[in-house]
Amino acid sequence: MFSWVKQEQGGRNKEGEMYQTVTEGLQSLYTKKLLPLEETYLFHDFHSPALEPADFQSKPMVLLVGQYSTGKTTFIRYLLEQDFPGMRIGPEPTTDGFIAVMYGESEGVVPGNALVVDPKKPFRKLNAFGNSFLNRFICSQMPNQVLQSISIIDTPGILSGEKQRISRGYDFAEVLRWFGERVDRIILLFDAHKLDISDEFSEAIKALKGQDDKIRVVLNKADQVDTQQLMRVYGALMWSLGKVINTPEVVRVYLGSFWAKPLQNTENRRLFEAESQDLFRDIQSLPRNAALRKLNDLIKRARLAKVHAYIISYLKKEMPSLFGREKKKEELIMRLPEIYTILQREHHISPGDFPNVAKMQDMLQHYDFSKFPSLKIKLIESVDKMLATKIAVLMSMIREEESKQPPAMVSGGAFEGSQDGPFGQGYGEGISAGADAEDWIVSRDKHRYDEIFYTLMPINGKITGVNAKKEMMNSRLPNTVLGKIWKLADCDRDGMLDDEEFALAQHLIKVKLEGYELPTELPDHLVPPSHRKNPTRKSAQFFCC
Repeated sequence: MFSWVKQEQGGRNKEGEMYQTVTEGLQSLYTKKLLPLEETYLFHDFHSPALEPADFQSKPMVLLVGQYSTGKTTFIRYLLEQDFPGMRIGPEPTTDGFIAVMYGESEGVVPGNALVVDPKKPFRKLNAFGNSFLNRFICSQMPNQVLQSISIIDTPGILSGEKQRISRGYDFAEVLRWFGERVDRIILLFDAHKLDISDEFSEAIKALKGQDDKIRVVLNKADQVDTQQLMRVYGALMWSLGKVINTPEVVRVYLGSFWAKPLQNTENRRLFEAESQDLFRDIQSLPRNAALRKLNDLIKRARLAKVHAYIISYLKKEMPSLFGREKKKEELIMRLPEIYTILQREHHISPGDFPNVAKMQDMLQHYDFSKFPSLKIKLIESVDKMLATKIAVLMSMIREEESKQPPAMVSGGAFEGSQDGPFGQGYGEGISAGADAEDWIVSRDKHRYDEIFYTLMPINGKITGVNAKKEMMNSRLPNTVLGKIWKLADCDRDGMLDDEEFALAQHLIKVKLEGYELPTELPDHLVPPSHRKNPTRKSAQFFCC
C-alpha cells in the first residue's frame, strides 16, 4: 500500500526502524513516542483510552447520528442496497443500541461483550462503558461490496420531550465522543418535518466538539415538502444548528430523500440528485484520505497530550510538601482558568489546544495532586521531535505513494447505481442533451436563431465577430464565458460565424443560462453537420476584454 522509508543506511531511519506502510509508521510512532507521555501523565484517565493496533488498521468508519425516525437505518439500507442483520426500521425508536455494520464473509451478529475482546476490531476500549452499554452494542457482519471499503456505525435514535429523561444506563454522550474521535465521517441526520434539536441531541452534538471537520448534515425526507416549504425548512435548520455548532463556518448540508422509493414531490428532483451525488463523492473519498485522517488525529492527540502534561506537572509543582494539601488542591482547581493562561504564555500554546475547563475541574476533584509526576522534559522533546520531523516526512510520503497507485474508492451498492448509463447525473441534460438523437439537437430551435442571424447583415453567408458579439452580449453572460462559447462555436476558426455556427453559439448560451457547465471541447453530437468533415481548429478571440 503506502511505504514510509527514510532512505538512510539501507532504507532505515536514524533509529534503525523501517516502516513498510503508513499504518505501521503511525502505530510505531504512537507506541514509542506518544504513548509513554500519555501513560506518565494519566492522559487515558482524563481524555481518551490508549490506541490499539486495530485503531490504526481499521477501515474508514462513518458514524450516523440523529433523532429517532430520521432515517438513519434506512440510510444504511439505501447505501448497501440490502438488509443487514439486526436491522429494524419503523416510525418509533426502533434502533435502541449501537450497531457496527462491517464486512464479513458470512452474515451474522457479534454481541458487544464478545466484540470488545476481539483484537482485530477497533472496539476493545469500549469495555470501559460497562455491561449496560455492551448489551446494546452489536456488530452486524455481511458480505457487501460497500463494506469492503468502509464500516458504518448506526446509533440509537436520540430522544425528545419526556422520553429523553429516561436513563439509558450508560453515558450516551461519552460513547458518541469515543466514536467521534475514531471515525472518518460524522453524518447528522434531520427529518424535514422534525427540526427541533432536543436537549439530548444538543448534548450529543456538543460531545462531538473538536471533530467539526468530520461533520456533515443531511436533511432527509426533503421530497415530502414543496420548494417554498423546503426553503423555510432549510433556513430553520441552519438557524438551529448555529445555536449548537459554535463554528464561524457554515456546516455543509445535503438535501435529499435517501431511500429507494418514489419521490413524493418531484419538482426538486434535479437538486436532490445533485446533492446525493455530492454526498456520495464525499463518502467515496474516505478510503483515499484514511491515512491522512489518522495522521491528523494523531497530531491533534499529541498536542492535547502535551498540554495535559504541562497542566498535571504544574499542579504537582504548586502542591506543598507536607501540610495544607487539600486546601491548596481546592485553590488550584478554582484557579485552573488562570493556570491555563499562565501555561499559554510560558509554553506558547494556542488557547484552542486546552481541554474544557469545567470538565477538567470536575475530574481533578478525584485525584491526589501530590502523586502527580513532575515535568519530564525528555518525554516532551520526544513528542516535539515526532511532530517536527517524523510526521512531516510521513505526510509527504502519503501523497507520494498515492500518486503511484489508483485512488481507493467506495464501490458497490448505491454508489454503482447512477454512475454510468442514461441515469447517470446530467445524462441527457445540458451539454449532453441530444447525444443519443439522430438529428442535430440545435436544429430544433434553428428557425428562431436564423431569424436573428439574418438581422445581423451576413456577408457571403457569414456574420462578423463584431456583429455576433453585439447579439451574444444580450445574454448578459460575462465576457470570459462568451469567449469560451465563441471558441466552441467557431468550428472552422475563420473569425466569422455561418448560420449553423451562430445557432450553435445560441444553443450554448441557452445551456449556460440554464445552469449547466460548458465543455472544454465541443462534443461530436454538437458539431454542425456542414462542419463535421472539417478538422481545422485554429484560434480566434473576440471576447478577451
